[in-house]
Amino acid sequence: MIAVVAETKDGVVRKASLEALAEAKRLAGEAGGSVAAILLGAAGAGEAARLAQHGADRVVHVEGAALSAYAPEAYAEAVKSAVAILKPDVLFFSATAQGKDLAPRVAARLRVGLAADCVGFAWENGALTAKRPIYAGKAFAKVAWNAARPMIASIRPNTFTPLAPDASRNAAIEPIALADVPVRARVTGHEKSAGETLDLTEANIIVSGGRAMQGPENFEILRKLCAVLGATLGASRAAVDAGWIDHSYQVGQTGKVVNPTLYFAVGISGAIQHIAGMSSSRTIVAINKDKDAPIFKMATYGVVGDLYQVVPALTAELARVLKD
Repeated sequence: MIAVVAETKDGVVRKASLEALAEAKRLAGEAGGSVAAILLGAAGAGEAARLAQHGADRVVHVEGAALSAYAPEAYAEAVKSAVAILKPDVLFFSATAQGKDLAPRVAARLRVGLAADCVGFAWENGALTAKRPIYAGKAFAKVAWNAARPMIASIRPNTFTPLAPDASRNAAIEPIALADVPVRARVTGHEKSAGETLDLTEANIIVSGGRAMQGPENFEILRKLCAVLGATLGASRAAVDAGWIDHSYQVGQTGKVVNPTLYFAVGISGAIQHIAGMSSSRTIVAINKDKDAPIFKMATYGVVGDLYQVVPALTAELARVLKD
């Protein structure tokens, strides 16, 4: 059995978890196994059924007051309780901010191995192997687990495509009550950024600005492009360190690792720290006035020019084309 920890946001299962379910379904099909989903805390009506429609054969829903908001100790204990019931051979997490925090805690409690930020899986002679980027995305490592079970892995968002929902699929839904768990810190509230679309880690299109933006007011140029494309705004470390934009927008080794279908690097030179966070983007468009900027070496398309002329012209043309 392969189990997937389904992460929710505002009571709705996140796309990254549905992607993990799709890969779990593929692997389970090849091995002749089944797929289970672990749902934690309060979830919207129908979310357990939605997990079934996207591939889960069984859903374990752990509920309790301790799970009202994310708390590492409580969530780790909840997953451990579900694992004790399901006894899966493989346990998947999404490599979101929450998943990166939770997966190693669960692995430590279960005393099993964890392969983090994986982008591929395969069965080799009956054993599961995982592919994960190393050296800031310059190479890939193939890793395997020892005999301890479950084998735990976190999956980079936007790596796999969720299955089309099948309304005819049903799954046994098993509720579990979690006793109160002592926690060292509790989330008391969330503050959302105004005007943004998807989280960077889940966005299909990202427009990022770098040092060449010269100030916070110039990010408005990129926001207009984002509005036309339905994209999410990002930034390089240089822009964040300069105080032009909040750290939550940072793409890179010390920011967020993203995997969009389309990535615009605007006024970004291409330092290795930034490349580490976006190198797996499927299509990269670089706009920079320096023709020797390192970003052009990995860009799918490159525009050598002044971003203050190129980006507004591109925004206007895309608005015209998409309107038609």
